[in-house]
Amino acid sequence: MLVTALVSLAALSSASVALTALRARAIETDAPRIGELTDVGGFSLHALHVPANADASLPPIVFIHGASGNLRDQATAFLGPLEGRAELLFVDRPGHGYSQRGGPDTAYPDGQAAAVARLMEQRGIDRAIIVGHSFGGAIAASFGVLYPEKTAGLLFLAPASHPWPGGVDWYYRLASTPLVGPLFCHTVALHAGKARLDAATRTVFAPNPCPHDYVQHTAPALVLRPAAFRANATDVANLHGYVSRFAKRYREIKAPTVIVTGGSDAIVLEEIHARGLARDIEGSELVWIKGLGHKPDYLARDLAIAAIEKIAGHKRDLQAMARALEPELAKAGVAVPEGNSGPLDNQ
Repeated sequence: MLVTALVSLAALSSASVALTALRARAIETDAPRIGELTDVGGFSLHALHVPANADASLPPIVFIHGASGNLRDQATAFLGPLEGRAELLFVDRPGHGYSQRGGPDTAYPDGQAAAVARLMEQRGIDRAIIVGHSFGGAIAASFGVLYPEKTAGLLFLAPASHPWPGGVDWYYRLASTPLVGPLFCHTVALHAGKARLDAATRTVFAPNPCPHDYVQHTAPALVLRPAAFRANATDVANLHGYVSRFAKRYREIKAPTVIVTGGSDAIVLEEIHARGLARDIEGSELVWIKGLGHKPDYLARDLAIAAIEKIAGHKRDLQAMARALEPELAKAGVAVPEGNSGPLDNQ
């Protein structure tokens, strides 16, 4: 009887692995590579590189997406309004989207910052404004500390950057463990993730409405492919330990810095992360927006672009823009959260 049960379990697992492979290929067909692969020292990063116009008024800008994301997230938000105004580089972080994972160092924000720095060099970008959303905030902060000569400024959007009480969701821990983790990623994770993708996406935007075409344009399902899911889980599982060690170095950052955060962000608690960065980075500007959740890149996009302009030396009143946005957010209504999603659910 035990042998029969084991044979049945093995057959079920094999079928699930095969179905996972089929569904992963379908995800890639629906969301093909839109950038170019560049070798950054033994592995390749996928990035969308958009040149500036001759009359560009802004320095180069590098966009770093958050957990469970890919470069389409930031490109969908910012490519249209910024195209031509600056040289733009939208990056799939190591192991995400169509970027290769690289070595063990890329499981931590400083290793990913190093990969971005090498990509900039390969693309001929000497200095840039670094924009980091959510988990990308830890990478942007690490970049500002480790590569000050390449940092023209920093824009943090709902950043994850400091130690927080609590932990992360169980599936991040499970997927990042040896042996059991790969099995989970190849048999269960994609199917469970697809079933709750829309609800999870709405939770990321909550309490604000999620754009109806967000999933279609940004392809969050790419993270459900086994290798990407494991890379994402490892990133998230490692984050607390990393920021516990590294956050004390944020005081070394001297580049112009703006931090945009929402008072209703249930994914990354602004009082720990955004306010921690504002405290640690001398001369930085904190822009706090009542009623805003975890997606200022979409719900406060014009303000984020104005922040980039201010970092570049243009005069912009970000606080006035924040106050003007708050009644618009209230008027737009709220979304009802469903389930949990995001890098720091259990704060």
